[in-house]
Amino acid sequence: MELDFGPEVREFRDEIRTWLHEHLVGEFAEFRGVGGPTDGVAWDVRLAWDREMAAGNWLGVGWPREHGGRGLGLLEEIVFEYEYARANAPYRATGNALDLLGPMLIAVGDEEQKKRFLPPILAAQEFWGQGFSEPGAGSDLASVSTRAERDGDEWVVNGQKVWTSFGMYADWLYVLVRTDPDSERHHGLSMLLIPTDQPGVEIRPIRNLAGQEEFAEVFLSDARTSAGLVVGEVGQGWRTAMVTLGIERGGTLLPQQFTFEREAEAVLRRARGRGLAGDAMLRERIVEAWMAVRIMRLTNLRTVGELVDGRTPGAQSTTAKLYASTGHQRLGHVAMELAGQAGQVVGPDYELDGMQRSFLLSLAETIYGGSSEIQRNIIGEKVLGLPKDPRP
Repeated sequence: MELDFGPEVREFRDEIRTWLHEHLVGEFAEFRGVGGPTDGVAWDVRLAWDREMAAGNWLGVGWPREHGGRGLGLLEEIVFEYEYARANAPYRATGNALDLLGPMLIAVGDEEQKKRFLPPILAAQEFWGQGFSEPGAGSDLASVSTRAERDGDEWVVNGQKVWTSFGMYADWLYVLVRTDPDSERHHGLSMLLIPTDQPGVEIRPIRNLAGQEEFAEVFLSDARTSAGLVVGEVGQGWRTAMVTLGIERGGTLLPQQFTFEREAEAVLRRARGRGLAGDAMLRERIVEAWMAVRIMRLTNLRTVGELVDGRTPGAQSTTAKLYASTGHQRLGHVAMELAGQAGQVVGPDYELDGMQRSFLLSLAETIYGGSSEIQRNIIGEKVLGLPKDPRP
């Protein structure tokens, strides 16, 4: 997929391409395309790559200059992500802090928090985990039960968080907690920054279907953090959390598009090599999967065009995540069907080929970032104007 974003950013695009061509070499080139939001493979290589990018001032290109970023606009950010994905560079190990926590601190953090935490993020020196989901509060985030009580100059935190992506590497957690014990739902919540290097924080990795430990559950037992490490106002944590989720869900799926297209092309090559003259139904499913990837591309480009023009993205931006996640799963099913019995065989140490790993990891895509059930409710209520589901 080749796009031209216009003459005003062509020089910037060429600068990115040149830098990636010169630096994505050696060990980094050997691990092109590794990793992902739910893929913990080659962590050390990805970390080294992030520090290589930090040395080139390529982390936080959209952050304000006063906070160490390049201060570039939305179009340049889109061009950067596009070219990064086009080069098939390793998935950034610091993505959580760069894409979520950092922008949240810039938006609602105080000056002391910005000075303390933003520079180590841009230098790939400190790593963060997101403490939102709980065993009883996943899609229904407002029902969090982890509690924090004030004890002099500190908060004392007790509770459990789960599905903390790359939590085993985290030096810090940004955690949504209930600071008003008498509050309900989204009232009385606060956003705390909690160091992990203390006796009250226990992090247990969780192994996924692909055999990787890429997320964790976190147990907080009288964990402590400074009273000044509340992001935003005490009791207004829901508002702060919505800033973070708005950042997370506001981005386009354009970079991910490259991964889907590469996989679709691999499926076509596998189908041509096998020969499917006598299997019309499988041929039809392959064509449908290929068409779905092209529809994702058009949908993402529409959203990018609207963002660049300063318009509010249309209904397609709301449906994009649901369509992409379900479409990617269908593509994986077709790939496994083409592989036949070989798709069910792994190496002696549970080695998976790229297609097997992608298929297994895609099963989580209809859950994380907003489950498909929640996505359908949002589309029905916000886009189609249907009546809301009855709520107790």
